[in-house]
Amino acid sequence: MDDTTRLTSEQSIKLFIQRDYSEGTAVKFQERFPSELEGKIDRGKFIDIIRHINSIFEEAEALSCKTFTENCCACLTGYLLLLCMPTHYEKCVKRAARYISEENERTLNPKGIFMLDPMEKGLRCIEVCIVNNRR
Repeated sequence: MDDTTRLTSEQSIKLFIQRDYSEGTAVKFQERFPSELEGKIDRGKFIDIIRHINSIFEEAEALSCKTFTENCCACLTGYLLLLCMPTHYEKCVKRAARYISEENERTLNPKGIFMLDPMEKGLRCIEVCIVNNRR
């Protein structure tokens, strides 16, 4: 491990916002405020970010006429249709990634916080890194 890697790992803390299985197995993350973020970001703003991510995944998993038709057409074409167009779920996942990236730039990064897209962790958790943790 070189000096740059050592310095980065010593100056950052990783937090994990776990999945919330209290309402079933749908993708939903715990809406709790980690104590490590106290004084670094407004509690309400952080919870709003998590709630918005949860709402995007709730929409992704919702059943509608559009998703029903999409699945029927995919089945009728031997799922070749899925090679030509993204599914509703894929669009929502990309929207969640875009939202997290925007919030990183706009709100979190200026405060020394970085949130990873939960798809990078297989939707098991949201990783939050606190950088430059010097007091």
